[in-house]
Amino acid sequence: MSEKIHELISEKDVAAKIAELGAQISKDYEGEDIYMLCILKGGVFFMTELAKHVTVPVSLDFMSVSSYGSQTRSSGNVRIIKDLDTPIEGKNVLVVEDIIDTGRTLAYLLENLQQRKPKSLKLCTLLDKPEQRVTDVDVDYVGFQIPDKFVVGYGLDYDQHYRNLPYIGVVEFDEE
Repeated sequence: MSEKIHELISEKDVAAKIAELGAQISKDYEGEDIYMLCILKGGVFFMTELAKHVTVPVSLDFMSVSSYGSQTRSSGNVRIIKDLDTPIEGKNVLVVEDIIDTGRTLAYLLENLQQRKPKSLKLCTLLDKPEQRVTDVDVDYVGFQIPDKFVVGYGLDYDQHYRNLPYIGVVEFDEE
C-alpha cells in the first residue's frame, strides 16, 4: 500500500490561526501564568509555535499518551508513557493537543490531570474532528474543525512519517 498527501490547510492558514489562538489565550490569561502541557509527539510543533504568540508568562511541560500505535484509528486503550516533570497543583494548566477525534484519550487525560488539583484546566487543539467524537470533551480553544479524514503534517504523523510537513494534509491510500 502507498499513500498520497493532499493539502487540506495551508502553512499560511495554520500560522494565522495559531497567532489568533495565541492572542485569545493571552487575553484570557491576562495577569496570570500559564503552564502549557504539550501532548507528545504530535503536539510539539503546535505548542512551540503557539507559545511564541502568548504574551503572558509561560512554562512548558510534556506528556506522552498513546492510544494509536501504528494504526490510523484510536484503539481506545490509553497509556501514559511519559508523565509530567513537576506537580500542577494550583497552576493554570493549558493542555495543548494536535488533534482531537474520539475524545477518549483527552477525557482520560483531563480526568487524570483534574485529580492533581490545578487552579484551572483548559484544552487547546489545533484540529478537531467532531464527527469522530464518542466521549464528550470540552475544548476551550480550537484551531480548525476538520472532516473525518486521516491527516498528517505539522506534527501529525502516519506511523511516524510526515510530521515535518509545514501544512495539514489528507492521506489517501492507494492499493499497490
